[in-house]
Amino acid sequence: MVDSRQMHRRAGAMAAELIAGVGPEQFGNQTPCTEWNVRTLINHMTGGNLRFVGMLTGGSGPERAADVLGDSPLASFRDSFDALCEAFDLPGVLDGIYRTPLGERPGAVLVTMRTSEMTIHAWDIAAATGQPRDLDPKLVAYVDKMIRPRRAPRVTGSPFGAEQPAPATATAADRLAALTGRAVPPPHI
Repeated sequence: MVDSRQMHRRAGAMAAELIAGVGPEQFGNQTPCTEWNVRTLINHMTGGNLRFVGMLTGGSGPERAADVLGDSPLASFRDSFDALCEAFDLPGVLDGIYRTPLGERPGAVLVTMRTSEMTIHAWDIAAATGQPRDLDPKLVAYVDKMIRPRRAPRVTGSPFGAEQPAPATATAADRLAALTGRAVPPPHI
């Protein structure tokens, strides 16, 4: 059986590696999440980590619109991710029930939620900055298995848009992105 926290750590490490590959001139690039550029997407990911830490520890996280990156987006992301890993490792967290914007959820579900979001947004960063989109295949398969059977709402304001077509030659990561509503750009040549 796969330890969901290990998959979460893999997703965070992958996201951090892609964030490290973002050049200063690329922070303004539009992402497949059309409401965010690269910097605001990293801010969203970082703020999400901090809000989940608040959910798990009984505290509060930053407001959604707060800029939590400061002068070092990579360091801020890593710090927030490390704090979330520590929170997920607290005794009893996986079995606890927590209030989320989507209703009450067990801690084990929160781990998979963050793993999915981290993986999908890592793809967004790669696509927006021209980095390779062939993400960790084991992680992509894990997230696909979590998302595909669930029929998440696909309306404005929901986490996923309408499924998009993916070319026959698309990687597993590209197919996952298309499943979650991302327009898949042509493969790198």
